[in-house]
Amino acid sequence: MEEALEGCFDAAIVGAGIMGLCTAYELARRGKSVIILEQFDLLHRRGSSHGESRTLRLTYPESYYTLMARSALDLWKSAQREAGFEVYKRTGQLDFGAADHPGLQQLIAACREHGIHHQVFGREGFRQKQPRIAGILDLPEGCIGVWTEEAGVLRATKACAMFLALATRHGAIVRDNARVTKISPGWKDSRGEKSVLVATGKGSVLAKKCIIASGAWVPRIVEENFGLVLPVQPLHTTIAYWEVSDRSKHAEFLAGNGFPTFAFYNEKYFYGTPSLEFPGLIKASIHGGTPCDADDRCYIPDVEELKRIMSPWMERAFGKNVRCDAPAMAEACMYSMTPDQDFILDVLPGTQEQVLVAAGFSGHGFKMAPLVGKVMADLAESGASPEVPLELFSLQRFQRSAFGNEKSFDPVLIYIRTIDVPIN
Repeated sequence: MEEALEGCFDAAIVGAGIMGLCTAYELARRGKSVIILEQFDLLHRRGSSHGESRTLRLTYPESYYTLMARSALDLWKSAQREAGFEVYKRTGQLDFGAADHPGLQQLIAACREHGIHHQVFGREGFRQKQPRIAGILDLPEGCIGVWTEEAGVLRATKACAMFLALATRHGAIVRDNARVTKISPGWKDSRGEKSVLVATGKGSVLAKKCIIASGAWVPRIVEENFGLVLPVQPLHTTIAYWEVSDRSKHAEFLAGNGFPTFAFYNEKYFYGTPSLEFPGLIKASIHGGTPCDADDRCYIPDVEELKRIMSPWMERAFGKNVRCDAPAMAEACMYSMTPDQDFILDVLPGTQEQVLVAAGFSGHGFKMAPLVGKVMADLAESGASPEVPLELFSLQRFQRSAFGNEKSFDPVLIYIRTIDVPIN
């Protein structure tokens, strides 16, 4: 027998990943009535919010993201205090790459502009100032490094569980296995107030606002219900873990012992985290992947591609300290990529300002989630938010250019591997 979902709410949140949960928490703590609708089980592994570690860093080539990350970090710390446990572990961040790389130079400029304490050094300077780390992760010849202290790792699934608990503590209602089948603005609730009908396989609810924050499923939901095609491409990506060669050196790679999160700027963008979720393994992966269908994608990690692209770089960076011939473990994950790799935080046109969308987090949004939740709550309440430059995250930017925001450096660090399909 199907369970009926009935009632009127201030907000219905579609999606219980990190963005939906942070939005629900922010609205609920403001005293709003909130229902969260998730198409799968809570804390599932089919989207982009699962797993152990995500990087939280303040360093970005885009100055606005540096400010946003700093605000988000404050919100992470505030949520931790309210929850009574930690999901963020401070480690420090090392960004490195060719000295003339424009993205790296813009990153340094953003740190200077916003007063982010940082150190810039060449190979020898790195060895002098960070001798313990340089002994296991060395800067390649011709590279510079940028070191920042305030950075670290977030425990992803634990963070989702934290915001789920906080949202329900403030009164939010959660329904999982409730796939949304229809979103219809223009209804009125029992008090005659303008509302949105949100229907699921388990019944329907009315809400003053509907916020779609369902990750890679946002484009399908928006197109099916409103006929709008969002410029968001799901990507199948692979997360890789590499084994520390010498067991006696395992402790040197631990997050708790100061080994940093790191990012390498080159033709491709590599990133990594210290040993955290699996003893003796560090995470290092490519920022990119293969276009996929969120409802029908491959869950097999692309190890051969990692061996071809990552293994030579791992050997240059880590030498014999890490087994670089192949990852010890790998798992599939998913991005939701926009052309400019900027988010979409906006009201959907043609919905009487009743339906909002948070989408396209492009593989770097998790760290921003508490701030995104605050912005979406602001938009739902007043249609404005002072927290971020909303024009950069609007849908209108794609009317000006199919590529979205123009940037002063080449943002195409994303590696997208296409699949050749023979033409009959």
